[in-house]
Amino acid sequence: MTSVRDAVFEVLRRHGLTTLFCNPGSTEVSLLTGLPDDLRFVLALHEGSVVGMATGWAIGRDAPALAVLHTTAGLGNAVGAIATARENRVPLVILVGQQDRRHLALEPFLTGRLGGLAGDYPVRVDQPVRAQDVPGAVARAFHEAGTFRGPALVVVPMDDWVAPFDGEVLAAPRRLLRPSAVADADLAPLVELLAGARTPAIVAGAGVGDGWDALVALAERLGCPVYQESFGGRAGFPQDHPQYFGVLPADRARLRERLGPHDVVLAVGAPVFRQYPYVPGPLVRPGTVVALVTDDPAVAHRSPADLALLASPGAVCDRLAALLPLSGRGGARARAEAEEPATEPLRPAHVLRELARRLPRDAALIEETPSSRPDLHRLVPARNPLGFVSAAMGGLGFAVPAAVGLRMALPDRPVVAVVGDGSALYGLHALWSAAHYRVGALFVVLANGRYAVMDRLADQQGGKGPWPPFTEVDMGGLARSLGCPAVRVDSYEELTTALDDVMPTLPTRDSPLLLDVAVGVDPDFQP
Repeated sequence: MTSVRDAVFEVLRRHGLTTLFCNPGSTEVSLLTGLPDDLRFVLALHEGSVVGMATGWAIGRDAPALAVLHTTAGLGNAVGAIATARENRVPLVILVGQQDRRHLALEPFLTGRLGGLAGDYPVRVDQPVRAQDVPGAVARAFHEAGTFRGPALVVVPMDDWVAPFDGEVLAAPRRLLRPSAVADADLAPLVELLAGARTPAIVAGAGVGDGWDALVALAERLGCPVYQESFGGRAGFPQDHPQYFGVLPADRARLRERLGPHDVVLAVGAPVFRQYPYVPGPLVRPGTVVALVTDDPAVAHRSPADLALLASPGAVCDRLAALLPLSGRGGARARAEAEEPATEPLRPAHVLRELARRLPRDAALIEETPSSRPDLHRLVPARNPLGFVSAAMGGLGFAVPAAVGLRMALPDRPVVAVVGDGSALYGLHALWSAAHYRVGALFVVLANGRYAVMDRLADQQGGKGPWPPFTEVDMGGLARSLGCPAVRVDSYEELTTALDDVMPTLPTRDSPLLLDVAVGVDPDFQP
């Protein structure tokens, strides 16, 4: 007899979902006990890390990843990470355990009211009517996650796994193709707009995806500045390119000033335009025309653009570069970064500058250091599509587990997470998984013992926040308690020595390392 469990395993194999990130509970025992040898089980110690590690894996593989959660408690603990995966447009298939179907009507212990627990963040939540519908639901979740770029959930009662499946129909296609080509005729309005622009600019976002080369070709064709969207989850353009002009401001007043010289602004894979503090007024000055290219329908529908094109950014940029005439404009930016003297106590900029000097060009860098992000953007340019990865949702707890999952997906790729100590505490338990599964990622923790962003926001309000510092926390001690080696860094000499020792080992190391770097708060930081 073929069981529902057997049929689901075949679906997982067909779609490459053979690594299961999980923190198990009793409602998943019938699924997980006696797991076939070709399915790899990866344990995380908290459900936020389960989904965070799966998110890193999916980013590294550019394909959906599989997570397994335990009914209400597991799904509830993971909601923040699920929201981050949705905002970062990362495809996940998430199986959520449920009590035995045969007595759900009586609401026994561990019954979950799971359909709406994750809110609107999943791209789909399926609660199959019959046990025999589960394999098709899992296959459909794979397709939905890939099409809509986000987490798709399937809730499975614990007794469904042993139910018979013989003779049943799988309600999903075996293969789903998504052609991305665009017709030149559909690009005519955009070609006309850009060809007639006198001072165009491009805003690149995380949605550029694998279209980096095509966007570079388009930017060079136009000879125009390229800006990075604010608070994006990925870099959309090589930040060491001479036409890269930095990250856009996240408030309307500064945004209008920055984009003021441009008569046409083309946003590629980015919303129009991402903001943080509310400031009244328009996004751009009168006379500036805004166009948008995105494959995200929600972004296209809500963006206040003069022209929006819903299509693959890479495919559109590739054709635009072929159709537009060479402008002859020069778009290079003058770069003259002042060298900051080595001082103690260390400041985040010192750490980031020394890291940048040693960072391999192909390194994947995961960021979660809010008060140091401006310095990171300034000092550590993303030189490949994984050169800057961040939580676009803004919630903490992403970087440590995501770095673990990303390195597991790309075991020969240097992976570095730059994390504030306040951020790291939300996902530190992922270090156990890194140590146990011999994941050779580097975690650089900028430890100032406080929530520096919150402190500065309170200052701006003219008062003092009631939250205390947490200088008693020993990040290195916590890491070592989870099996992860750690090195304390208190001086410039210790910093350079530690980086010189570890950076050459990044492509081949098979154990994680945490650098616990004591830093002072940057007095010039403005959130």
